[in-house]
Amino acid sequence: MNFSIRGQQIEVTDALRDYVDKKLSRLDKYFDAPPTSDGTVTLSVVRGLHVVEVTIPLTGVVLRAEDRSEDMYASMDAVADKLERQIRKHKTKINRKFRQEGSLKKLFVEGASSTSVLVDEGDFDTDELEVVRTKRFFLKPMDVEEAILQMNMVGHNFFVFSNIDTREVNVVYKRDDGKYGLIEQD
Repeated sequence: MNFSIRGQQIEVTDALRDYVDKKLSRLDKYFDAPPTSDGTVTLSVVRGLHVVEVTIPLTGVVLRAEDRSEDMYASMDAVADKLERQIRKHKTKINRKFRQEGSLKKLFVEGASSTSVLVDEGDFDTDELEVVRTKRFFLKPMDVEEAILQMNMVGHNFFVFSNIDTREVNVVYKRDDGKYGLIEQD
């Protein structure tokens, strides 16, 4: 799997690049064939904390993990662990949902290695996937700026709206750095 490694307000040294490659190469054992899409790794320093963000787009799912700590190497270790847990959880979910041949479960290796810790179905609490509340509401057509104002007025960290320009459902959200993000349909 190929990763694009970039630094924000930090120089990515060869040692750091090698460490990232070493940690993320652990994920290869979970795939039959290496994914064709490239993942992105962003290393940054925000308010004295070392932040590692990794995004891996796969067929039908996007794996993403982020961690902040006092040490860049510790953050990378935590992100690699989080991604491994996500892969195992997703594999369990797929195997539970798709029992027939030719489904998405072929994306992940059945026996990753003799030392791997593949998750048994009993390891996950099914209550965490239970929908406990459903809301229905009218999506008022508005522009992005109005959606951000509405989000701030209701005190939420995200807001779903119908984009007046594209006529599609979009989501605006407040980022950890205090800025705003927009999620659009692909």
